[in-house]
Amino acid sequence: MRIIVAAIVGGLIVFLWGAVAHMATPLGEMGLSTLQDEAHYNLASVPQSGMYFFPGMDMSKNATPEERKAWEEKVKAGPSGLLIVNKGNGGMTPQRLINEVLSNIAAALVAAILVSLMVGGYLKRASAVALFGLFGVISILFSYWNWYGFPTAFICAETVMEVVGWFLAGLAIAKIVRPPFVSIVPTVG
Repeated sequence: MRIIVAAIVGGLIVFLWGAVAHMATPLGEMGLSTLQDEAHYNLASVPQSGMYFFPGMDMSKNATPEERKAWEEKVKAGPSGLLIVNKGNGGMTPQRLINEVLSNIAAALVAAILVSLMVGGYLKRASAVALFGLFGVISILFSYWNWYGFPTAFICAETVMEVVGWFLAGLAIAKIVRPPFVSIVPTVG
């Protein structure tokens, strides 16, 4: 039961920290830019919601060496990038907020389970939860920076938000979830 309570409390802390970090600090906007003349880019012509890499090449087909070379030259010449398009389902909706808090609680559940298995002091276990957040950043966002060109400022801001948020959650999780009992009496075998 303590693990469930810790997951809910930890998830809510991460959710609330995310709201504060996005609305009251510059972290939520770091690395993001806007297109000055959206009409110039004809975004309405994008056929459906999705994630688009440009310049495009159909990766499901075997490209000839000439087609591959031509595509690589386009990428080198630039611009290249990743465009995420939402056709009519964007914005901050109640459903998106619910999805976010539920995903935070699910992640906090994983952290609470792991903390329940840890032997160590309060701050050690809380710090481990912060390291879980850092693990996620390194394993996912650094790859996005490397392969897709996510802005360094965005990655740095997300790193701060994740590590701080998960440390704050870790303080609560480590307080609620007790470390396992470890006997210091040797057993006779």
